[in-house]
Amino acid sequence: MSEDFKQILENVKQLNPKERALMAHVIISSLDTVNDEEVDLAWGELAEKRYNDLINGNVRPVTWDEIKQGIKG
Repeated sequence: MSEDFKQILENVKQLNPKERALMAHVIISSLDTVNDEEVDLAWGELAEKRYNDLINGNVRPVTWDEIKQGIKG
């Protein structure tokens, strides 16, 4: 691991959570250089299905607090 990379890692640790999240997003986005239309289409179809399920009452929305409680068991 280069010294530059080590320094970057140390600097990232000093960022606040929102800044680290943005940094992660930028890095991950930079890895995705190919736009796969089939993947985009599949995500769109899934989003539309979930939206329709929500609007039609087939599913119940949950809060972030409810999700965290479910994880904690």
